[in-house]
Amino acid sequence: MLTKRIIPCLDIKEGRVVKGVKFLELRDAGNPVEVAKAYDQQGADELVFLDITASFENRKTLVDLVREIACNIFMPFTVGGGIGEIQDIRNLLNAGAEKVSINTQAVKFPQLISDAAKKFGSQCIVVAIDAKRVKPVPEQGWEVFINGGRTPTGIDALVWAEKAARLGAGEILLTSMDFDGTKNGYDLELTKAITAKVNIPVIASGGAGSLEDFYNVFTKTGADAALAASLFHYQELSVKQVKDYLKEKGVPVRL
Repeated sequence: MLTKRIIPCLDIKEGRVVKGVKFLELRDAGNPVEVAKAYDQQGADELVFLDITASFENRKTLVDLVREIACNIFMPFTVGGGIGEIQDIRNLLNAGAEKVSINTQAVKFPQLISDAAKKFGSQCIVVAIDAKRVKPVPEQGWEVFINGGRTPTGIDALVWAEKAARLGAGEILLTSMDFDGTKNGYDLELTKAITAKVNIPVIASGGAGSLEDFYNVFTKTGADAALAASLFHYQELSVKQVKDYLKEKGVPVRL
């Protein structure tokens, strides 16, 4: 059985790690290189770096910062933000990223997914989906947002996840905008719905607040990995604590 992955996330704004609630009220969480090194030492399985304002500000991601982080860590490293063309992906992979995460431009130009997968291999291409519920419970309905959660698209998240997988995405990074930063637990309903629709790995993101939240997302959905930010940034839990807890509960993890 494949081990479940625990992935800290660095949301980067103006060269600093930041974290907010539901994509708003961002506050500083440290120097990205030092934070990345700390997670490497804690035994994180991977690291995700998202330049969260690059697409909205219509600029490229911070390649020099990516290179510096990559030189200081020994775990797989995914980079997203401001990726609009094949050359951007090549630049980030050359700077030390193992995978790239595309969101806004993938929605606008889906051909980018298939072109990138053919050029670099599906294993390098992560499609990030920021989804927000648009229909009241009990109806299911989540809409895809782009530009760092600022712009609604009218696209159904489940339909888009299926299309992204079909076009060649190797993985989906699924963030619940409703649960992001709330520490109320992952959006199990959304995660379960998406993982049932695709046959590629899904990283659950948004809402981790306790050890039980990690256990729930792995045992109640088909998530292959769980991403968390504020919980780790502000040292409420360490990656090792999460992994030790999951192992005790019978969830396969790499220690």
